[in-house]
Amino acid sequence: MNHILKCHEIVKTDFVRGKNCYLFDSQERRYVDFESGIWCTALGHCHPRINRVMQAQIEKLVHVGTRYPNDLAEKAAMDVLDIVRIDDGKCVFLSSGSEAVEFGVQTARRTTNKKLLLTFSNSYLAAYGSAGRKSGDDWLLLDWSSCTTDDLDACLKSIPFEAIGAFVFEPGGSGSGFVKFPPKQLVREIAQRVKQAGGLLMANEITTGMGRTGKWFGFQHYDFQPDIVALGKGLGNGYPVSAVAMRRNIAEAVETSGFRYAQSHQNDPLGCAIAREVIATLREENWIERGRALGEFFLEGLQRLQAKYDVVKEARGRGMLLGLEFNPHETISVTWAYHALLEKGYLVGYYPAGSVLRFDPSLTMAEKDITGLLECLASLLDTAR
Repeated sequence: MNHILKCHEIVKTDFVRGKNCYLFDSQERRYVDFESGIWCTALGHCHPRINRVMQAQIEKLVHVGTRYPNDLAEKAAMDVLDIVRIDDGKCVFLSSGSEAVEFGVQTARRTTNKKLLLTFSNSYLAAYGSAGRKSGDDWLLLDWSSCTTDDLDACLKSIPFEAIGAFVFEPGGSGSGFVKFPPKQLVREIAQRVKQAGGLLMANEITTGMGRTGKWFGFQHYDFQPDIVALGKGLGNGYPVSAVAMRRNIAEAVETSGFRYAQSHQNDPLGCAIAREVIATLREENWIERGRALGEFFLEGLQRLQAKYDVVKEARGRGMLLGLEFNPHETISVTWAYHALLEKGYLVGYYPAGSVLRFDPSLTMAEKDITGLLECLASLLDTAR
């Protein structure tokens, strides 16, 4: 890879095809993908229903200018608004999760005329823009790990809620890789205070949406309704389509403000056709319900590892978003475990800063593959003790 810019670690370069939860390299060796690409192929690689729609739409129309959104965009918007439970709202379709979050952030600021936004300090929001920088002038970052539900007032007393334009909530702080879920009572209290002070609620569902946590969206575990929802490429099962959904009054306020945004693949028919089929497949084949049950099975297996091995500090998860945190050890680390699992044919996420192995398998994964990973992990930990 002499001509590929190295923006991050490159581990393997010869994957040539994928099928459901498996990737195959140039030697036809099979790997079980417990990251589902970058957390987005909830229906597995090369899902036949998605591929058929993609192929059919390619024969019709792939791309049009930003002035010409067709009926597919309107229908896809209605589908997205239905699953995020925003009645009679509006959507825009973009290309990436980072773009969707930044678009939502700018929408909140333009609507409320409040520059300051609130989020949790461990949230990963975007790769660029204000949401990517989270600078002190524009953002207030709350470390929720120091909050106790016994005294929320003490935790929140320093937040100037009257100045907050929006609470941008990433359910689980999952983009940071640590798979930690903030307390429900804390999130609901923040949401209530922000709304009472005239701010908006925005959910960043880039990594937690499309059934990942056992519900359609991560915010649904907290029993509040966002005003703005950002969806990433899980909406396209890995195809680069994202979306921002918002209440109609917010959309109309943005439209009348003189705001303009033009992006080359905005509301493209191909992306919208794929998004519609992903939503339909998740609905019709009950993958979210299956993923919730499979996630419980997976978590129970990880908890057995925690009970057996002192090096395992904690197993945690919600649906098919799970993490295994390690204690400090002379020879065992998450970096070691990642490479050892890779040698055995398993792709997982690893985050040395938090000593966490992360698992984001597709909802379509077979139970036997989860069992295989758990057995492989146990064998590796036995060998290293």
